[in-house]
Amino acid sequence: MRARMRKMFLLIVLLLHVSAVYSDSHSLRYYYTVVTAPGSGLPEFSAVGYMDDREIVNYNTDSGRYHPRVQWIEKVEPEHWKAHTQLCKQEEAVYTQDVKIVMSSFNQTGGFHFYQVMFGCELGDDGSISGFEQHGYDGKEFMSLDTQTWTYIPTVSQAQISAQKLNSPKERVGERHKNYLENICIYRLKKYMKDGREDLERRVQPEVKVSGQEKDETLTLHCQVYGFHPKQVDVKWMKNGKDDVPTYQTTHTLPNPDGTYQIRVTAEVIPKEGDSYSCYVDHSSLPEPMKIVWEPKSLNVRVILITAAGVIALLAGGVGGFLLYKKKKDGGYKTTGTSDTSSDSSNNPAKA
Repeated sequence: MRARMRKMFLLIVLLLHVSAVYSDSHSLRYYYTVVTAPGSGLPEFSAVGYMDDREIVNYNTDSGRYHPRVQWIEKVEPEHWKAHTQLCKQEEAVYTQDVKIVMSSFNQTGGFHFYQVMFGCELGDDGSISGFEQHGYDGKEFMSLDTQTWTYIPTVSQAQISAQKLNSPKERVGERHKNYLENICIYRLKKYMKDGREDLERRVQPEVKVSGQEKDETLTLHCQVYGFHPKQVDVKWMKNGKDDVPTYQTTHTLPNPDGTYQIRVTAEVIPKEGDSYSCYVDHSSLPEPMKIVWEPKSLNVRVILITAAGVIALLAGGVGGFLLYKKKKDGGYKTTGTSDTSSDSSNNPAKA
């Protein structure tokens, strides 16, 4: 049971994790996640903060403390971490109650469920600023904050009551979050950009492995690219040097424990005599794009080592944080789900 729950949770992580950092833009975002099934192998509550795609702070039920994940943020006075630890414990109690309300709205009485909130801000490469707050439940869209009207918009009917409560004249939660998202968050983002510049802007070249399996006259090609930083990368299969190979399976770009990333691109082709296939990789750390040729008559595997060898890992430490994030769209952020929350999250520890 425990293994099945963990597998389900990780699968959703793989499906929903997409970067939201583009060119020279930067983002600061926080994720709160509460899980309903004790004994699942996952923390019952976690609060994880990211600067761009770098985990910088973390709290979870297992550790019981809010602590830094990168050296350049440790300069903050010790009282900061103690205060945020207490705030996280308060939020843990609130969200544990909220998820029960959400389950009730879906007529659920038990089972494995997770309730999430993602909020933060972005500084565009043109100097523009924007804030966002999104809610989800079981990995699906639930409710989001409209930063034009500063009201909550339900995505599903079960969220209507929660949205009405948060938007009520008495609560006005969205309006109270406005100052944080437009001012405090941007201030912290700029500070972290300065303090962590060396770490955030480092360039690490990728390692690439290509392989192929032939069965029933069909060739399945795999291109594994890993150990690179920053996250943005272009990977595709090419036939005879041309970009005309349809990719039928591509994993999202996933984090490694050392702060680098990995991605796998797969394609199915029907090979013909004289055809050649190569994996095209373009990354900001490379002087020019690479084309790694698959060689069927050798070992069916060719490994190009660009940097020192490393261990591939599917997920980084703060895995819960990735559940909500979806690709930026039309100048904003597309919502991803969290639960039907009836509480005021204005005391989010990341906002302090």
